[in-house]
Amino acid sequence: MPVMASPLALTSGEPAGIGPDIALAAWLRRGEFDLPPFYLLGDRGFFAERAKILGLKIDLVDVAPEDAAKAFATTLPVVATGEVATARPGQPDDASASVVLAAIRRAVDDVRRGRAGAIVTNPIAKSVLHRAGFRHPGHTEFLAELAADGGRAPQPVMMLWSPALAVVPVTVHLSLREALDRLSTDLIVTTARIAVADLRARFGRARPRLVVSGLNPHAGEHGAFGEEDIVIITPAVEALRAEGIDVRGPLPADTMFHAAARNSYDCAICMYHDQALIPIKTIAFEDAVNVTLGLPFIRTSPDHGTAFDIAGSGKANPSSLIAALRLAARMAAVKSA
Repeated sequence: MPVMASPLALTSGEPAGIGPDIALAAWLRRGEFDLPPFYLLGDRGFFAERAKILGLKIDLVDVAPEDAAKAFATTLPVVATGEVATARPGQPDDASASVVLAAIRRAVDDVRRGRAGAIVTNPIAKSVLHRAGFRHPGHTEFLAELAADGGRAPQPVMMLWSPALAVVPVTVHLSLREALDRLSTDLIVTTARIAVADLRARFGRARPRLVVSGLNPHAGEHGAFGEEDIVIITPAVEALRAEGIDVRGPLPADTMFHAAARNSYDCAICMYHDQALIPIKTIAFEDAVNVTLGLPFIRTSPDHGTAFDIAGSGKANPSSLIAALRLAARMAAVKSA
């Protein structure tokens, strides 16, 4: 595992979900997967109770972030946020909102002050947060606001990464009809630029190779199946190529993701959510990682939800969280090199 200057800050996400379960499970498998040091944000008593429910024997210790790496080998370090969760597994309550948001705020503060090398976030329950007045669509937009620190918020870009495939959707959590309305040449260009910048700075790709998907079947078949590929996407590809970016497209989406095609590029820029996420979740369901590009700090997350139905049962699979921790450490090591 790459050497980091600081430990990772790990939020437990929605307390009633599987975030606490997989955080505890990941620490128990730290040696097996050579995990980087991390600390959990929240209340030690809550995590101790969840460990008891799961039948896990784990020593947890309250620490300051700067002491987490030393403690990590024998105990699971916990950095208190001042908020105490009350939710039981599978039973979210509205009091969880302040717990979740306090952990995210503390993680951002720690990474910006150099106390943490990167942030790894466990899944949140947007419905719980929205009932408490949370106005953002999700984690990513909230992180962008915190990154702004009173100034102009950066444009965050979602990447789903795995060893086999990396994808970036240009439009994300929108209905398909709204995604088509929002799609523009400028948005494609801006999204691709951000992807290229982070592939260089945080993935160590000196000259990233991009492919850009078409929107319509067969990338429009020269206009036979719609004009968007000609009018919107092709000008974006030409503009990126004029900037010296190694990019191809628009390519038919149905032939972009087989093994031989994947070997020819580092990242696929896709036009809408499912066009990007269906292939990576099919190819790498258990080890795909959600990475937020365009922020002034590193943030990764497991590529799954809260899974209330199995929280506290011991059935939650920590594979995606383990992959997220390992990728965050790799990115932090590249950034500090």
